[in-house]
Amino acid sequence: MSAVALGLPSFPPRSPEGAGFLRGTEKFPAAAHHELANAQLRRNIGKATHTIRAKRINVTGELPDWEELRDAGSAIKADVMARLPELLEQFESAVIARGGKVHWAADANEANAIVTELVKATGTDEVIKVKSMATQEIGLNEHLETQGITAYETDLAELIVQLGHDKPSHILVPAIHRNRSEIRSIFLREMPDVDPNLGENPAELAAAARKFLRHKFMTTPVAVSGANFGIADTGTLTVVESEGNGRMCLTLPKTLITVMGIEKILPTYQDLEVFLQLLPRSSTGERMNPYTSMWTGVTPDDGPQEFHLILLDNGRTAALADKIGREALSCIRCSACLNVCPVYERTGGHAYGSTYPGPIGAVLTPQLAGMHGKDDPNSTLPFASSLCGACFDACPVKIDIPSLLVELRHQKVEQSGVTAESLAMKAASIAMSTEGRWTLAQKAAGIGRVVAGKKGKISTLPPPLNGWTAARDIPAPPKQTFRSWWDSDEGRAALDEARRDGKADR
Repeated sequence: MSAVALGLPSFPPRSPEGAGFLRGTEKFPAAAHHELANAQLRRNIGKATHTIRAKRINVTGELPDWEELRDAGSAIKADVMARLPELLEQFESAVIARGGKVHWAADANEANAIVTELVKATGTDEVIKVKSMATQEIGLNEHLETQGITAYETDLAELIVQLGHDKPSHILVPAIHRNRSEIRSIFLREMPDVDPNLGENPAELAAAARKFLRHKFMTTPVAVSGANFGIADTGTLTVVESEGNGRMCLTLPKTLITVMGIEKILPTYQDLEVFLQLLPRSSTGERMNPYTSMWTGVTPDDGPQEFHLILLDNGRTAALADKIGREALSCIRCSACLNVCPVYERTGGHAYGSTYPGPIGAVLTPQLAGMHGKDDPNSTLPFASSLCGACFDACPVKIDIPSLLVELRHQKVEQSGVTAESLAMKAASIAMSTEGRWTLAQKAAGIGRVVAGKKGKISTLPPPLNGWTAARDIPAPPKQTFRSWWDSDEGRAALDEARRDGKADR
């Protein structure tokens, strides 16, 4: 299927169908309330994000042209979004010319069906996997399990999550919510042939995982990966990682299947230089990734002899059609915004109910899967932010996440029709329309002092205003309004004094 047949550039509407794990089942406020009760989780995440944040500041501060690199990354991504159909067809031709096979998947269901068919054609019922956000997005592991195929995660953190029957909590560090004691318990309970005397030392835990995975690397004929970048003019794909497991998956199996979001394209090989400086510094706080693997099609007698590339849409063309929302597609999945977000630091990733947590998840998930009605859990994600702007400052490609969140909030309110907020604004408009109404409204507000009582604050309001007081208190109205003070002897005296001092006309 070509890019035109897929729907580029005639963008299809967002649909909840086939959206994989992009749709949660619980609204963010309720999920966050549950996660906030987990003190251990907050300690784990707080320690990890502070460590990564400090490392990132150090390594980005070393570069005198860091801001220029961010500008370059932003400009390249803007160019990609403007020419995406053209670049995708160029990329497809380059991959095919070098011995690869290209498949187009409109949604999660199509992508999962293609992977399943390709795996079954090899005669195996096992695959090894490189850490991949795209395959998490479509729920590939779970789908393969229903088809009798076992997928083994080879990234250490992903393996911890998989063995713990858990969900990732971070884009870069999926098991960030687990400490070493919890990991040891998971390995002892779930890992075959593990040493019963296994300790909590990180080196021991890593060695146990290495022993478990080594046999899989040597005997499993099919690997599934994602891709950090795809180069349009050469057909080259890139995976960056820190452990070497990705290199094993990309070189040892006979068949390699790569699932790549269509927005991961870069125009030229030269453009990759910019992102190989931006990504490691923003994600792990390293100057470069320990393992950067690049492959182009199939090379006889070297590496996988059958290569399949699945280009995944799953809502991306719909996001691209939104002139404001398309900016979110520039994300390179570095997770820098998560590590500086005060909301994410306290709730963790599970509260977001989606593959993509944190500030970028609050933008990407509604963009890719849509916000379908007031009861859709995705509709609460744009409000999961303090709008402090730290995410914008940290983003290596300068995605203005706060502005995107505000726009999504606007879209949500427009979809909702009559809300408590709209009623409040209508009431305020009526009250402010004449002097008499405004005076009357000020006097009526004095009732709030009775409700506030001796505490001096209002902690609970009846529906539909209870949504406001569920998370904050309202200070009691003052005993005297500015208007009543102005009309009093004290106010007139202040005005006379200002006139004498020559300040009244300023």
